[in-house]
Amino acid sequence: MKGCILDVEDLQLSTQGPAVILVEPQMGENIGAAARAMANFGLSDLRLVAPRDGWPNERAIAAASRADHVIAAAKVFDTLPEAIADLNLVQATTARTRDVKKVVRGPREAVQLLRQRVNAEGVPGAGTGILFGRERWGLTNEEVALADEIVTFPVNPAFASLNIAQAVLLMSYEWMNSGLAEGELPTRVAVQPLDTEPAAKENILGLMQHLETALDPTGYFRTEQKKPAMVQNLRALIQRAGFSEAEVKLLRGVVAALELRHQRPRGSSNG
Repeated sequence: MKGCILDVEDLQLSTQGPAVILVEPQMGENIGAAARAMANFGLSDLRLVAPRDGWPNERAIAAASRADHVIAAAKVFDTLPEAIADLNLVQATTARTRDVKKVVRGPREAVQLLRQRVNAEGVPGAGTGILFGRERWGLTNEEVALADEIVTFPVNPAFASLNIAQAVLLMSYEWMNSGLAEGELPTRVAVQPLDTEPAAKENILGLMQHLETALDPTGYFRTEQKKPAMVQNLRALIQRAGFSEAEVKLLRGVVAALELRHQRPRGSSNG
């Protein structure tokens, strides 16, 4: 289904998935932006561990940009062990992987594992979660040790720091993408399929002849000696383009309009 654009109503996408766990988030704006990213890509289970400014948070609500269902359902915990107590597969996002001996995955591979778990269990979320650390220094080694695996992002080593909402966005995007067939693009409106069927050779040849006839009186071909090679190049260009029937008709109309203009005496007007 490569290149297919689908109506969102036709997609069997869960509105839930792995829990997103923010450990001691410091700014309400970042919580709201993370919630918005979750809503964009079909996640809804937001868990907050000891948010610095308490909860609920007006700045988080404002930054969520109408991701109200995520904000309203957010759960607050005093400690990380409490936040993950009901989960059986937890991944920790961190750039520091040397101090803890765990499986390290990239975001795409990590989320594919979560999707497999959900599909196998047949339950939204299926007891999975992703940890995100503080804005300034991320997760501690002790917190990473509570996870089953590590997720690290392929970022520029010279500038590797990600905003917490950006990290949530990347994982949320991979979650949505993992539930789509190759090339599927969900959209809010139904889109008519593109006309990609190549035009019949008869019509392509007709376009070539029409273009050649229209160019002849303009002096485009310069000399009779140069004309065969120029015609050959034009025909190769038209053949290579792979025009559809509708495109051929469109181009025939353009050529006809230019013919009409060329035939009209100079200085004349429609008025």
